[in-house]
Parts: sequence; C-alpha cells; structure tokens
Amino acid sequence: MDKFISYGRQYIDKKDIDAVLQVLRSDFITQGPKIPAFEKALCKFTGAKYAVVVSNGTAALHIACLAAGIKTNDQVITSPITFVASVNSILYCGAKPVFADIQNDTSNIDPEEIENRLNKRTKAIIPVHFAGHPCDLEEINRIAKKHGLIVIEDAAHALGAEYKGSKIGSCKYSDMTIFSFHPVKSITTGEGGAVLTNNKTLFRKLLLLRNHGITKEKASLFNKGVGGWYYEMQALGFNYRITDIQAALGISQLRKLRGFIEKRRKIAKYYDRVFRRYHVFDIPVEREYVRSSFHLYPIRLKGKFKHRRREVFHALRKQGIGVQVHYIPVYKQPYYKKIGFQNIFCPCAEDFYNREISIPLYPTLKQTQIKQITKCLLNIA
Repeated sequence: MDKFISYGRQYIDKKDIDAVLQVLRSDFITQGPKIPAFEKALCKFTGAKYAVVVSNGTAALHIACLAAGIKTNDQVITSPITFVASVNSILYCGAKPVFADIQNDTSNIDPEEIENRLNKRTKAIIPVHFAGHPCDLEEINRIAKKHGLIVIEDAAHALGAEYKGSKIGSCKYSDMTIFSFHPVKSITTGEGGAVLTNNKTLFRKLLLLRNHGITKEKASLFNKGVGGWYYEMQALGFNYRITDIQAALGISQLRKLRGFIEKRRKIAKYYDRVFRRYHVFDIPVEREYVRSSFHLYPIRLKGKFKHRRREVFHALRKQGIGVQVHYIPVYKQPYYKKIGFQNIFCPCAEDFYNREISIPLYPTLKQTQIKQITKCLLNIA
C-alpha cells in the first residue's frame, strides 16, 4: 500500500526548477521583467486584456473588491460553500456578505437565490466556481446588468476550466476574475494569485492597490517633470507584490496547464465509472455547457450512509487516504456567528456540507493509488 496520499499536491519538474534558478542568477528577483511576462502569459491563455499578479489569492480578492468600489454599508452576494477568503475580502472593505444558497447538482451559487437576496444596498456578486465547475455565468451576468452590479469571479479552483466555449478568466461575463496559485491549485507559484479584467480603469486601480498605491508612470502623475526619482502615492494600497522567482515558476507551470487539466479530467472520469455503479454516492456533475478543471472530486454519501461521513472520513485517513471536506459553510464559523450571522440557514449548502468528502485528485496520482483510493472507499462505505 502506498504511503499517505494527500487530497492535492503540486507537480514541479526540472524545467520549473531551471526557470527559478535562471531568475535567482539574474539581476532581478522581484519587481523585474518576469512579472509582466507572467501577466502577459495569463492574458494569452485566458483571453483577458489585462492581468495583475499578486502575492496570493486572498490579496487578489481584496484588491478586486477595493477596485470595484465596495465599501461600508454595501452588500455583496456570495456562496457559503467556499474557503473563508472569498467572504473575508468583503469584510475587509467594510461591506456585508450576503449568502445565497447553492444548486443541488453543481454546488455552485444558485442564480435564483441571488435574485431573492437583492436589495438597494447590493453592490456586487462574487460567484465561486466550486471544485473547478464554472457557475452559470450568463445568468449571473444578466442579473448583474439588470441591477447595475459588479461581478467578481472567484476562480481559485477554475484556471483551465471553460464556460460555453470561453476560458474562465476571459471576463466575458464579469468585471474581474481572480485566480489562486497555491500548491493544490491548477498551477502553482508557491503562494500567488492574479486578478484579470478587460476594463482599463479597473486595471489601473489594481496596479496601484498592489503596490502601496504608488505609481511612477509619467502620464499618471499629478505633478509633471519633477525628476526621474519622483513617484506618487495616489491611493492607500498594500504590498501585495509577487516575486520574479514566483512569476518564473508560474510561466513554466502555465505551459503545462493543458496537460494538468487533461490528467485531472481522466482521473475524474475513472472515479465516475467506478462510483456511479454504487447507490451510496452522489458524484460530481459536469453540465453540458462547461468543461470543468476538476480541482476537486467531491463525493456525497447518500441513503443510509449519509450520516456516516465522520466514520468514513476517519477510516480513510487511518488507511492513508488524505481526504478533506470542502467546505464548512462560512456562516457557521465562530467569527461569523459572533458578528451577526448566527441565524443564517442555507438548506442546500447544509446538506452538501453534511455529506461531502473530497477524495484525492491531482495530475501525478498513480493508477495504483487511484485503485487504492476507490477500493478503500468502497470497502468502508
């Protein structure tokens, strides 16, 4: 039996290492030429006009919300089935998160539930492409346009996914899209993230916010002709810069992305074939108009097994299968209860959380490990 199999992990090869070493031997290990090169590569892959790479996915969410003008007394609608960063970024701006329940099949935010939660204070929608399956962006975009709302796609799980023939990140149906490059994501830069947009005004705001609110661009300066040393702080920004070391790794990883996604999809199809024969699981769906990146493979126990999640989870862990649960509904976290979310209840999200287990899925899983995972799960459930 293989040693402990984590639910996700990075793949780094010699080309990645050589790309990093090249930067380490160069004059710039940060704020150098690899940053715009990585941004250009992301734009080429997704079809977006502009990209701003940052230190992590949370930083990307934060500056996207700030660039959108989200502020105190605003409300932002998002999903409860997500990592806390998606929602925390709303609080960082002083605004109030509003949770819309999820769809039973995709576990993505339900557009009908979005409409049910709109009011005069609603400023934006942050749909989360859970597990790499894109949300119904066309419908969300229709709602946003009707009510004059900003759409920020949280695509931390979905680099390499497609919606109706468009790459996630193209911003065809949104104002901005964020990505994460954490080691368990589609590609990695160690830590890292990006915001993509087709809006030049938003792009310039994002650049400022990434770097302390500072610019040295001559055309943007309030005071002209001062001297070559001159810079201006024009907004209250942050040090959310990414390094050239990370950007070089990102460029190298991006070249392998299509292969990574194909391997993820191949493993997911194998799981589908095995688990659909048994009546103890609900397996992930893939709607006909999307192409999932399969960041996760979330199964749900059902029938008489639906209340055995704790038992199944710990039994798998004991056998070296690194399962995880994605996610605890954010409003159930103690901090969110403390600040006024104690009476929130999204029935579909609660049902999903109570039954869900994410089993290992990443490109370097060996066939022996995949068979070990399926065998152990079937024996336990």
